[in-house]
Amino acid sequence: MRYIAFLRAINVGGHTVKMEQLRQLFESLGLTNVETVIASGNVVFESKTKNTQALEKKIEATLNQALGYAVATFIRSDSELATIANYQPFPVSKVAKALAFNVAFLSTAPDETAIQKLMGLQNAIDDFHVHRREVYWLCRKKQSDSKFSNAVLEKTLKQPSTLRGIDTLKRIAEKYCVS
Repeated sequence: MRYIAFLRAINVGGHTVKMEQLRQLFESLGLTNVETVIASGNVVFESKTKNTQALEKKIEATLNQALGYAVATFIRSDSELATIANYQPFPVSKVAKALAFNVAFLSTAPDETAIQKLMGLQNAIDDFHVHRREVYWLCRKKQSDSKFSNAVLEKTLKQPSTLRGIDTLKRIAEKYCVS
């Protein structure tokens, strides 16, 4: 099975990790055909395991030990990523006018209470859509003009997350995923 790991806190906030080191850490876990995509914590690899939750925990423990800080890990299969990259949560006309369109990866789907809290953050700048274990965030202005961030998302949903731009996800899906 081919998987893509989306790692939080790689090459941001003063945490610098060389991609060669990241590849080696993944290979040390017995993962094969390991490749990094953009130096922001996107790792494509193959594994025989089907238990992605256990694999996430194993990767997190290895990265924590090697890097000295917690790295939340979110794994999706290549077919899951293809679905995520092609999902249309907002009208095309709204997406075309927006300045940013991001997807947040979560470990588990948020419950109704958490979703309601998130939807309460919608405003003239930010729009959200929750689908399975992802939150789609459409930002109509520059992200720096928004009060929303990954930290706000984590606090609102009470779980870790990591954000990626939709264009990055589409590029990864085009290169590595089955549709």
